[in-house]
Amino acid sequence: MRIIGGKYRGKKLISPSSPAVRPTSDKAREALFNILRSRLGNDFSKLKLLDVFTGSGAFGLEAISQGFAQVTMIDIDTSEAAKNAALLPQEKNKISLIKGDACKIAQSTDRFDVMFMDAPYNKGLTEKALANMSSWLKTGALCLIEVEKNEECNLPTDYKLVDERHYGLAKVVIAEYLYQSL
Repeated sequence: MRIIGGKYRGKKLISPSSPAVRPTSDKAREALFNILRSRLGNDFSKLKLLDVFTGSGAFGLEAISQGFAQVTMIDIDTSEAAKNAALLPQEKNKISLIKGDACKIAQSTDRFDVMFMDAPYNKGLTEKALANMSSWLKTGALCLIEVEKNEECNLPTDYKLVDERHYGLAKVVIAEYLYQSL
């Protein structure tokens, strides 16, 4: 497992020790960052990314490498992500780790431009987490939601489907967050 682009391209990351952690493939990460560039432009320097169910932290660290201003990674177990974040000590001020359940975590006053969510497949967590995490998003936030290729992803009403892509065993639902929760 490695960072595939940007400032730290080629940097090796620590592979997860738990079989429950399933990192997004290099090929899928590369394709998703190409989608981000096509929709948001090439300059990510003012954007903040929320990485939900972060696991190894590979997607969030890829975002740092590719120029995102800030990354917040959330998971019930942040130990794998913390190991990988420690490999980029010069970026520690740009990376936040939050240990918590994305389906129940408290609302945030911080708002994010982009969200990547990769819940455990076929456990019914994606829709619950999407509903709960809406207070963390800016209106118009771009959301990349990874699910198993045959898994249904019923978006809450405050998200609009933009596109859907398939990468091996994964399906990525691309959505836009429509409005700020009150």
